[in-house]
Amino acid sequence: MWSTDPLARVEPRKTRIGLVAGGLGAYWPQFPDLLPQLQASARRVSERFADLDCEVIDVGFISDAQEGAAAAEKLRLADCDLIVGFLTTYMTASMLFPVAQRSGAPVLLLNLQPTESMDHASFDTGAWLAYCGACPLPEMANAFERCGIDFRSVSGYVEDERAWDRIGRWIRAAGVRAALRHGRHGLLGHLYPGMMDVITDPTLVSAQLGGHVEILEIDDLRVRVEQVTEAETAARMKVAREIFTLDDSVIEDDFRWGATVSVALDRLVEDFQLDTLAYYHRGLAGETHERVAAGMILGASLLTARGIPAAGEYELRTSLAMLVMDRLGGGGSFTELQALNFRDNVVEMGHDGPAHLAISSAKPLLRGLGVYHGKRGWGVSVEFDVKHGPVTILGLGQLRDGTFRLIASEGTVVPGPLLQIGNTTSRVDFGCDPGEWTDAWSASGVAHHWALGTGHQTKNLAAVADLLHLDLKIVGPELR
Repeated sequence: MWSTDPLARVEPRKTRIGLVAGGLGAYWPQFPDLLPQLQASARRVSERFADLDCEVIDVGFISDAQEGAAAAEKLRLADCDLIVGFLTTYMTASMLFPVAQRSGAPVLLLNLQPTESMDHASFDTGAWLAYCGACPLPEMANAFERCGIDFRSVSGYVEDERAWDRIGRWIRAAGVRAALRHGRHGLLGHLYPGMMDVITDPTLVSAQLGGHVEILEIDDLRVRVEQVTEAETAARMKVAREIFTLDDSVIEDDFRWGATVSVALDRLVEDFQLDTLAYYHRGLAGETHERVAAGMILGASLLTARGIPAAGEYELRTSLAMLVMDRLGGGGSFTELQALNFRDNVVEMGHDGPAHLAISSAKPLLRGLGVYHGKRGWGVSVEFDVKHGPVTILGLGQLRDGTFRLIASEGTVVPGPLLQIGNTTSRVDFGCDPGEWTDAWSASGVAHHWALGTGHQTKNLAAVADLLHLDLKIVGPELR
């Protein structure tokens, strides 16, 4: 639900997890204490999933293939983002096969035994069977492979935090997949002339990632700009003064215009129910369309910080990469290469907005610009560097056969001198020669824009790539 508060983060749809636990029903009359123990483990696993801020569709405990088929139908109707099968003890592949086959969602198999190890001296067969979830895992894997069903698995014990870290990775990846699958992505204006690398076929986005690309015109925004009241503009200026430090270069009329466009952008996003926005419009001779396009950085930055990533220069693939980073909790600012610093061994990168304000190292600055380099118009722009510490950059590349590829690199943002030109510039140390890194990064298939976010995220991105059936290329110190 959209909020009228320009500072309120838009809450994404909760990741929907379909959970089914099971074991072989032939054991229950033989070992009366076994089923209650396994059901207790299943309840605990369900609780742990709920703690991960998921919507859990728990269809209970199955004991044979018929119950598996009934559970499969329930989960098919639930439209889950991830199906989790908990192997509490041995169970036949026929019990989980229909669940995996019919749901259409990615499948995660869990082998979580009750504790770290058995008490061999006191255990009988019934006690051992509660630790036997590993036994059916190869059977499931073989059956799923032969039936063309992708899966992944996590083995450990019920309170094993290492295992839950891995499970959490798959949950986050399922959330990213869901955000793309259900997303509505705005594409406003037209291509920046000559930028061959950023051209993206919207049909390929829907085909490979899911979701819908909404084609918008600059007039869709212009009309909404004209409807903004003076009171609404004044209220947005007040909010901006709370968020930003205003540089002396900011001209009041330009600031007011940026605030007006910001209010209109919020309405555009609400009216078209957008989850991302990529935009560019060249304009001519200071006419209205040019001024609208030039006034978008303030509003686009506020949207990005709220969880609606906005990217300039019609960069649809980068707005999607920013969405991935945002849903992984890393923010994600619109970024490109600026310069290499061989003295300090860093790569300087950033862009003239929009920026993800939540990952700024300090209170962001609003700077007035008499000209946007390479673009028409003038106005205010956002300036900061990303929080110092571990970061990940992510691009969505496109290969010669049209397939998308995730391209990532982990580094560290370090302090040092920065340009003061209204850009979000950061100094990133990738642990290797800046020139060699730049050559490897450029050869990866990435376009000249990408998302810069906080934290080392490549393990999470590996899970995302798996669920999206995309290749992940990592560029690092070894320059793969």
